[in-house]
Amino acid sequence: MARTLRLLAQLMGWTCVAIGLFHVALGNAAIPGADSAGATVDSWGRFMGAAFAGYGLAWLWAVRQRPIPAGVVRWLAGVFLLGGAGRLLSLAVHGWPQWFQIALAVIELGLPPVFFWLADAEERTLRGDVEVVPAGR
Repeated sequence: MARTLRLLAQLMGWTCVAIGLFHVALGNAAIPGADSAGATVDSWGRFMGAAFAGYGLAWLWAVRQRPIPAGVVRWLAGVFLLGGAGRLLSLAVHGWPQWFQIALAVIELGLPPVFFWLADAEERTLRGDVEVVPAGR
């Protein structure tokens, strides 16, 4: 489970950095259905892209720690879950978004429980609470 935590957290970090930089570079063009949203939404989207890249860097910082700090994983997963809750609120207020936004909401609501479950996997392994089974056995 510790290896799974490390791989998922690393994937999360690099993915968030890439998505964030994509939004900084492309603005409205990075958001399906928002090409004509105007300068205000473009400015906001590019700013939020930078913040999302920073969020990804926080994941990458956590992965570089030995052990990966469970509290940090829980906080970062909680922020991601809050983003998914925001999408649900938007759905309730404004209706169904473009299909890709729905797929993102599923990820944002489904992945945090996995991180909450795995958060202390490496700490437990290092304390000896979990048997470490070599690969191939």
